[in-house]
Amino acid sequence: MPRTKGGVVSRRRRKRVLVLAKGYFGSKHTLFRTAKAQVMKSLTYAYTDRRDRKGNFRKLWITRINAAARMNGLSYSKLMFGLKNANIDVNRKMLSELAIHDAASFTVLCETAKTKLAK
Repeated sequence: MPRTKGGVVSRRRRKRVLVLAKGYFGSKHTLFRTAKAQVMKSLTYAYTDRRDRKGNFRKLWITRINAAARMNGLSYSKLMFGLKNANIDVNRKMLSELAIHDAASFTVLCETAKTKLAK
């Protein structure tokens, strides 16, 4: 049986890694072994950061809601507890959008939460 040569496949595999490593500093974009290690690390970071982004947005929404609630004389926790008592189910993303773009309706929600807290 004749010998099989794998040059094309190997070159294609290495080329794929080096293309992903384009723009990296130092030998990480030229040497295959270091490039492969860095690409694997970068893909791991990308995977975990896609999940972390969800938590980061939640933190941002809570910060915005808290700031707007304090302008209406409530803390974040009291606002959320009052809305829960009033059976108002609005997620944090939408509350944040209301706080930014429609302050009047956010004020109405705050007043509703205040009345439910008083009872």
